[in-house]
Amino acid sequence: MGGRRAGLATRHLVMFAKLPRIGRVKSRLAADIGTVPAWCFCRTVTRSLLQGLAPPRRWSCWLALERWGERGGHCGLASRGWTRLEQGRGDLGQRMERVLCILPPGPVVIIGSDVPDLVPAHIEKAFAALRDCDAVFGPAVDGGFWLVGVQSKSRRLPLFEQVRWSTRYTLSDTLANLPRERVAVLDLLEDIDYGPAYQRWLQRRRHRGVRRSPAGVSA
Repeated sequence: MGGRRAGLATRHLVMFAKLPRIGRVKSRLAADIGTVPAWCFCRTVTRSLLQGLAPPRRWSCWLALERWGERGGHCGLASRGWTRLEQGRGDLGQRMERVLCILPPGPVVIIGSDVPDLVPAHIEKAFAALRDCDAVFGPAVDGGFWLVGVQSKSRRLPLFEQVRWSTRYTLSDTLANLPRERVAVLDLLEDIDYGPAYQRWLQRRRHRGVRRSPAGVSA
């Protein structure tokens, strides 16, 4: 699906995501707000990011999915303009390293699918930073990161060794692996893993004048 055309681009945007199946996504958020609302959030935000960041943006788009070959089709996840690939096995760091190794040459920016405040300008800033830096990070409120990007020549760096994933140390552990590299840091954003973060996101939507919540999501 557009793989040959995507491979010609020099900049690569990768979104890590899960197929939005009820009871299979956002388990920590579901524990706070319910299984169906968490599923609706996941599906809505993932769709929004796929549409908002897709071509004709000036980068190739790759959708890295878990269990790509599973039965169940696309689960309503339209991904026009995105080339699909499998994340592979292992922890998050191992899966990101695998993707970095298989993509064509060029700078790579990796994002998650649970950061609803992410906009194309953030991606542009990340690629701009990689003109002068070896790596770039988008710090998250919880101590992790919502974006990581590297220059083509920096893909073999030991970025994710000994990283404590899903903790407040995730970003600091990753930065510790880059003691001599030039690193840029972007805006602080919040990924939505728990109920309080979800409620803050709803408040931000209301402040922006967005009154309607995703279907099945309690406002």
